[in-house]
Amino acid sequence: MQTIGFGRIAYAEEMRILEHDVLEMGSRAGQMVGIAVDALTQLNVSQARQVLAEDDEIDRRELEIETRCLRLLALQQPMGKDLREIGTAMKVITDIERIGDLAVDIAKIALKVEKEFGDASVIDIPRMGAVARAMVTEALEAYIRRDSDLVNRVCERDEEVDEMYRVMREQLFRNMRTAPENVVTDGWLLLAIHHVERIADHAVNIAERVNFMVTGETKPAFTNESLLATSARS
Repeated sequence: MQTIGFGRIAYAEEMRILEHDVLEMGSRAGQMVGIAVDALTQLNVSQARQVLAEDDEIDRRELEIETRCLRLLALQQPMGKDLREIGTAMKVITDIERIGDLAVDIAKIALKVEKEFGDASVIDIPRMGAVARAMVTEALEAYIRRDSDLVNRVCERDEEVDEMYRVMREQLFRNMRTAPENVVTDGWLLLAIHHVERIADHAVNIAERVNFMVTGETKPAFTNESLLATSARS
């Protein structure tokens, strides 16, 4: 019994380290999103290049965490909830890595728009980026706290980002028609807001994976009010 007890203590410590590493990786990716959006808004070349330089570090962390997860699976042979926790960590880091990639893509667009002497202020991408980044932060908090309320909040806010995307897309289409000389810049901005929308989608993925880890259910159970609000918007 003492050996079993020691094994569980060792496993708990490994899981604590794993969760810390996932949170640190996610926080880093979230920061990349914020810097990339700022770089695009201000056409700041140095900030854009800072984001590009972070990409390798995110990839390295993903590989390290994946290796830790595989070692836990091999040595501990977990079942039930323990297995869901390790599986969730492996899925979450995939979404985090994609968030980092999308931040890099936004930073590259900032460089292209700056080279075109374009203007990114025609749309409110900072607001959209702030909501998407907040969703990433809340999804990570939900992972650490096992918080179903935060899971629901992240999923509910996805519609807010989708609506901003629709509005900004129409703004850019109108601008393309009325000011065709800006079509190249507007095309890049259209791609940028798509990347931000995808970041929000990955935050939802993380939240849904947390819900599965905690409950075993693949989709979070929204309140009746949330369901009615979503139906009214669709």
